[in-house]
Amino acid sequence: MKAPALFRSGWWVVVAALVVSGAVVWIMVAPILTGQGRGVAPVEFDLGSATVDRGLIVRAMAMDGVRVLSSPDTISPQEIDRYNSEERGKLLVPDDRVVGVFLGGVARAYPLRLMRWHEVINDVVGGEFIAVTYSPLCDSVVVYSTGTAGDVIELGVSGLLYNSNPLLYDRNKGPESSPLWTQLDGLPVTGGDPLQLNRLRPLAADLITWRDWRAQHPETTIVAQQPDMKKLYKRDPYHSYFGSDVLRFPVAPLPPETGLRLKDRVVVIAVDDTEAILALPFLGESPGTVEVVVADLPFRVVFDAEVGVAEVDPLEDTERLISVRYSFWFAWYSLKRTIPDNIHATVSDDTIFGSVPTTVQSPGGV
Repeated sequence: MKAPALFRSGWWVVVAALVVSGAVVWIMVAPILTGQGRGVAPVEFDLGSATVDRGLIVRAMAMDGVRVLSSPDTISPQEIDRYNSEERGKLLVPDDRVVGVFLGGVARAYPLRLMRWHEVINDVVGGEFIAVTYSPLCDSVVVYSTGTAGDVIELGVSGLLYNSNPLLYDRNKGPESSPLWTQLDGLPVTGGDPLQLNRLRPLAADLITWRDWRAQHPETTIVAQQPDMKKLYKRDPYHSYFGSDVLRFPVAPLPPETGLRLKDRVVVIAVDDTEAILALPFLGESPGTVEVVVADLPFRVVFDAEVGVAEVDPLEDTERLISVRYSFWFAWYSLKRTIPDNIHATVSDDTIFGSVPTTVQSPGGV
């Protein structure tokens, strides 16, 4: 008896590979995109000391449910060119978004097509210990300083969300004794003083296209793929999520009407003790370049609201710049619970952009 044509042709191998690959993707991201797993928190974490509404802390996945990287291998732009030329598919293309970090004279890029599968990369750049963090649910990018040699925090993903934003923990301490920090603000929601003690220290970073980062930093290195995850990196399980204003997990409060959609993008610039919120849709014609003033410090901002990138450069006194962070509007508002006075400011207003004090009371109420 002859085998079916599908098996004789060898196409069954391809079909089986697609099925297995699709199953892996679904297992990893289905709980996140469908909102499943909203039950009790993993027993590893004690939420008895939570300083926020525990009803807004939900489980999205198991602890360490994504593969956090530490001290990853890196490659050069030339190796990316060679890979793009020789392999089927592209490793990194000009319009891809990357997190750009420049510390101690060293430039490194962290592609978001990798970050959405890892969410946290613990690394050392220019001699400084850092953690590059990304939440696909909030499109939030924050780079944190994580200490000095001998006293380093190694951030991990707890599997818990607060207001749809991941809660991170210190893998060196373990779940029994580590605080839980919000990914977007670095504030502890358990095991620490919510007013500032035990807060992670954010740094300045760029969320920029690969084309622009490479042009500015031709000597940059790039975080390399994990060989066994190459097929996953080519997939974007959040494409439909980004295309609507629908949220998958409980968030409260949601922002009142401001003219911004929930998933419009904002940039948070911290100068001294002031935070300024730049709403990309309000900055002007996009893509574009504008100059703004925050706490009397001038900046040049190169942005593209559609792509969701913004490069923020101080034009003087760079030491006063504390951090630059990025997120969807709903995510920032749900943590801060305040609308900056000048959120609608445009460049023609010649004003400080949406400034609020950085010393907020807490990321939420008990």
